[in-house]
Amino acid sequence: MGGLSAALVLVSAGHALAGGFAAAEISVKGMGRANAGEAADVGASQLWWNPAAIARSPREISLGVQQRNMSSHLDDTGSTITRPIAPGGYTTPVGGQAHVSDGSADFTALNGAIAMPLGDRFAVGLSVEQPFRLKGDYGATGWGRYDTVRNRIDITDVQATVAMRATDWLDLGVGIDGQYMKAALDTASPNLDPTQPDGLQSLHGDGWDYGWTVGAQAHLEQLTLGASYRSAVDHKISGALSLSGLTGPLAGANFSAPATTAFSTPWTATLAARWAATPALTLDAQIVRSGWSKYDAIQVGFAGQTAVIPQNYKDTTSVAVGADYVVAAGWTVRGGVQFDPTPTPDNLREPGVADSDRRVYAVGASHELAAGAVVHAAFAYTDFQGARIFDDTSFYAGTAAQTNANLRGDFSGHALTGALGVDWRF
Repeated sequence: MGGLSAALVLVSAGHALAGGFAAAEISVKGMGRANAGEAADVGASQLWWNPAAIARSPREISLGVQQRNMSSHLDDTGSTITRPIAPGGYTTPVGGQAHVSDGSADFTALNGAIAMPLGDRFAVGLSVEQPFRLKGDYGATGWGRYDTVRNRIDITDVQATVAMRATDWLDLGVGIDGQYMKAALDTASPNLDPTQPDGLQSLHGDGWDYGWTVGAQAHLEQLTLGASYRSAVDHKISGALSLSGLTGPLAGANFSAPATTAFSTPWTATLAARWAATPALTLDAQIVRSGWSKYDAIQVGFAGQTAVIPQNYKDTTSVAVGADYVVAAGWTVRGGVQFDPTPTPDNLREPGVADSDRRVYAVGASHELAAGAVVHAAFAYTDFQGARIFDDTSFYAGTAAQTNANLRGDFSGHALTGALGVDWRF
């Protein structure tokens, strides 16, 4: 029993590692146009989107901070739990708080990058970003507790880049990425006696893993084209898991042990264009294909055992369009819209990482200061289109104690993000 229950801790932990924790808030300037045209723009702040972006850049430091405030609603629409109580099982509502508001936490993200030219044709760069973030507290009595009570995932990406001007019009770049992940999850585990409080499954871990990125930019008079590819990253985090609070026949399943969790974050392929329609107006567009099908399964292990948990995510294509306009000497305003579909399948969408198709509406501005500094500000509104929660979980599967939780609900929400940044060329 203890071994099987340990595996189920990791199954639940895997459910928290989903598409809902990918974050688009990278460049402050780019956020102001909903990330339209980012892979075709130049400068240190574009390194995440295209390593070729610094081939024509002078010495530059880019710093930014984003504050995202999330408003979310999770509503129970008939979730049940079935315990193995004679004669044919005992099914009841999961009970608890039927409406959970703002379980997804607000967050502050920092990013920075530096670019240094080496002669007339080469440049090197270093960037630090937070491309994946998640934090939630849904409460020990929330209706989705058999998926998630609390969760947190932070991934920090450190990218070292080399870029070159291959010709007068073509730039190339390559980068090596190190990603540090830190994750934690608490999930309720039901006791057989419905009058007893739930037990608690806990997982935490961290680790470094690596990937790569390549890119190119074509500078064709008024038109700039950009293309980049970022590899998937195969993550394996090490930590510990525990199960506590089980009583009666399940008391022997309480345990604590080292554990590993392995899964892949997606590859991305990006195409972008920026067209200087007039000396003042630049039009921007970007398409991003994300290979979320790489997140097809989670491999979990402890005490020499390995379990494979299907996830069946689907690849997605996001589209963004925007514009920059110089309104006066030293002043630029911008705006953009983006459509970003969810990778989560309709038949497996968990309360702890509730996700849906989203639309992003953004505005921003830049002001050139003295001594080569440019200050950026941006504001974005993200509208989550709403989705159904569908999550079936079996606890103590394959034993006489098997207990099935069938979670059904509705998700809706929106996010407001503000950002400030500065680029300094020296």
